[in-house]
Amino acid sequence: MRYISILGSTGSIGTQTLDVVRRDSEFKVLALAAYSNIELLKKQAEEFKPRLVCVYDRKKAEELSEIFKAEGTDCTVVSGPEGLSEAATVEGADLTVVAVVGMIGIAPTIAAINAGKDIALANKETLVCAGHIIMPLIKEKGVRLLPVDSEHSAIFQCLAGEEHESVSKLILTASGGPFRGYTKEMLKNVKLEDALKHPNWSMGKKITIDSASMVNKGLEVMEAHWLFDVNYEDIEVLVQPESIIHSMVLFKDGALKAQLGVPDMRIPIEYALYAPRRVFISEDSMPDLSAIKCINLMKPDTEVFEGLKLGIEAGMTGGSMPTVYNAANEEAVALFLSGKIGFTDITEAIKGAMKAHSLKFEPCLEEILEAETEARNYVKGRFNI
Repeated sequence: MRYISILGSTGSIGTQTLDVVRRDSEFKVLALAAYSNIELLKKQAEEFKPRLVCVYDRKKAEELSEIFKAEGTDCTVVSGPEGLSEAATVEGADLTVVAVVGMIGIAPTIAAINAGKDIALANKETLVCAGHIIMPLIKEKGVRLLPVDSEHSAIFQCLAGEEHESVSKLILTASGGPFRGYTKEMLKNVKLEDALKHPNWSMGKKITIDSASMVNKGLEVMEAHWLFDVNYEDIEVLVQPESIIHSMVLFKDGALKAQLGVPDMRIPIEYALYAPRRVFISEDSMPDLSAIKCINLMKPDTEVFEGLKLGIEAGMTGGSMPTVYNAANEEAVALFLSGKIGFTDITEAIKGAMKAHSLKFEPCLEEILEAETEARNYVKGRFNI
């Protein structure tokens, strides 16, 4: 029996993680955490019977607690950042799945590592903003960090059994999103509904917008740097529109390893849960090789999709700059989703926030959160919000 805690259980990654857990009695869920969706969280709690649930929104947590009391449900309800850390460190759990969106994932991840939990990581901000804290702590505590993102899972699988010194380059692939081939002028006129139509993947709204702007790839380059201890100069991004190659590793002898598969997030989720074992998911996860007519690879246009270029710049600058990049994007994407700014305003806001920032090297968690607040305030001020 394996005991797990899932942070972000009502989101895209969280619900798909529960799809994997649902069909295997080997797993027992001890804790679930969500931001505010108590309707779905209640259903999940009824099915998986965790010992503890966290609702980050305190009012919603009180509401769920009252429902549980009225129904006689034996489940503790906690809330806020301290509740999230409590869910992450629940006694008896072997693995904590961190699938919350945003910087609220950093503190509970640190708490879980300190508690000796293995981490299945689907929260980009944890490594983007605090990789210099997380990676030494992982080593110190002797726990495993298992990537859930499809690109990083692909590299993780390609590196299995290989020596670090033999790696020449990591190659992250990108679908190119719904606007591949667009010009800057064309991007100015795109609508929200267009940006949410990802051609291959089914994801949450925020990450779908990040894919459309290619900011997600900037974040993934930073993650790859920390996860695999590879210099930024040795990380390349290529557009692979069919989303069949999920990423590749080029070795010093010229050999190239790639991990391929259908665009189904349950595959990397499952690998993080079972690694190094592989188990059957469903017939839908099996690729029809005869149907693959061609596989295209091309360089991204970083002049049009500046989000990627800015991400690499932020990563190479280091210190608190990745936090500014991430936080400015989060704030700008939220404004775009609410119809208050245009699509190209997102990267302009990131660029402005980075230019206005006074860099801090090796920031502590408090300084990371200060940089986040500064970036968010800059974006709000830029658009008079």
